[in-house]
Amino acid sequence: MLKAGVLGAGHLGKIHLRLLQESAYYDLVGFYDPDEINAKKVADEFGYRYFDNINKLIDAVDMVDIVTPTLSHYDCAEKAIEKGKHVFIEKPVTNTLEEAEKLIEMKDRYGVKAQVGHVERFNPAFLAVKDAIDNPMFIETHRLAEFNPRGTDVPVVLDLMIHDIDAILSVVNSEVKQINASGVSVISDSPDIANARIAFENGCVANLTSSRISLKNMRKSRFFQRDAYISVDFLEKKVEVVKMKDAPENPGDFDMILQNAEGEKKQIYFENPDIRPNNAILQELETFAEAINNDTEPVVTLEQGANALKVALQIIKSFNQV
Repeated sequence: MLKAGVLGAGHLGKIHLRLLQESAYYDLVGFYDPDEINAKKVADEFGYRYFDNINKLIDAVDMVDIVTPTLSHYDCAEKAIEKGKHVFIEKPVTNTLEEAEKLIEMKDRYGVKAQVGHVERFNPAFLAVKDAIDNPMFIETHRLAEFNPRGTDVPVVLDLMIHDIDAILSVVNSEVKQINASGVSVISDSPDIANARIAFENGCVANLTSSRISLKNMRKSRFFQRDAYISVDFLEKKVEVVKMKDAPENPGDFDMILQNAEGEKKQIYFENPDIRPNNAILQELETFAEAINNDTEPVVTLEQGANALKVALQIIKSFNQV
């Protein structure tokens, strides 16, 4: 078992603490949080060991789970990597792209593993269809959330949209060509609603919308590709797969047949992929343990986390150019 320590005992940090304690892959050593009052409260309530010094915790573990505010991600990861510890870092990976690039260099130099917490990659609905998403040419995403003061210190792009940015980059095998975006601040100092259009070199276009002042929650993505339409509901953990194939010469009475202007006939049919329920956060943490134990590449690498951050920052920069 890998000895694990958590940095940050806020809302998400407490979830990570509980899951690491339950996991058969890890031995939870304890946690550190600079807020001593909150830290002692968490320690008293749940029985986790509280370290009053970050370096003491890092020294005592094999893997450091960084669940602190984004501004401190780099400093925490730097301390851990310099001591030869593997690091799991919540999204976004760092506050700036320069920081992410420094961590990539350090990770390679010290020979440690690093994974970024883009949890939607482990959503069971996405896992069920990911391999079926093949060269999509148009993607549309909507990630809407009811207002929550937590997280409004950063633009909605880094708070919500970055989930969809990472998922899109994981299935589109092409470089970004152009980004156009707009953002509106309604209740926060930073944009609460954003829309971005990402054009890729291979012709694929992704249209992303995010809002954190919606009246209802929604997390849906739609992928359009040759002869297929794939819809993923990340919130309800449901998928819809509609495909087309050449129509049979003698279609049945209930077969759905389409004919284009050239006279080609296609049959529409539906697939129902097997969605296997899981705890996405637990799965991402345990796949990281497997990468460490087997010396393999993590599912969400530091490089991929940096790429998602790069696109997110380009979107934010594009706000000022509209």
